[in-house]
Amino acid sequence: MRQQQGRQQESEFVETVVHINRVAKVVKGGKNFSFSAVVVAGDGNGRVGFGTGKAREVPPAIQKAMEEAKREMITVPMVGGTVPHQIWGRWGATRVLLRPAAPGTGVIAGGGVRAVMESAGIQDVLTKIVGSRNPFNVVRATFDALTNLMTEERVRRLRGLEPLAAPAAEAPEVPAAEAPEAVEAEEPAAAEAVAEEPAGAGEAAPEVDEAAGGKEADAS
Repeated sequence: MRQQQGRQQESEFVETVVHINRVAKVVKGGKNFSFSAVVVAGDGNGRVGFGTGKAREVPPAIQKAMEEAKREMITVPMVGGTVPHQIWGRWGATRVLLRPAAPGTGVIAGGGVRAVMESAGIQDVLTKIVGSRNPFNVVRATFDALTNLMTEERVRRLRGLEPLAAPAAEAPEVPAAEAPEAVEAEEPAAAEAVAEEPAGAGEAAPEVDEAAGGKEADAS
């Protein structure tokens, strides 16, 4: 059971071997060869780590690097599948630029930077390597940039500002319920107009009679 659980946990991580370096040590009687490897591992959902390993053979070196990568995981803040803001990462003579990208851009990166971005689950990002392109330094500089990323909530908390309030849900409009009220309001107004019309007609009649009476008096 424990072995099955361990295999399931290992299968959850995306493991990428970035670089394998062969080192030769000259000794009396020949050369001793050893190998060093750098591996990146991540779950594709914001957690990623890297590790290095050395051994006389390649498989043990990769195994050591994988174990270290799984122990040294970090959480990468993301906004909509990209990084929250532009940032530079530095390690030695290597500098790595990470810049947010629009949806659909993809991972514009190469070498160790691409391995880190894909393992972390970042889908859209623009990157640039400046200076030394040593694979070990490139991976370390990329992680230096990722560890210094900050979300808007964290920045507001560090500045002592209140967190942004969630937008309130707007009540849905119900035009059908408002229509009867409008009709009821119009009906009394129409009734009042009808009631006022006879009064106006009755007032106009005496004026006509008075005018007619005045004409009869003049004629007589």
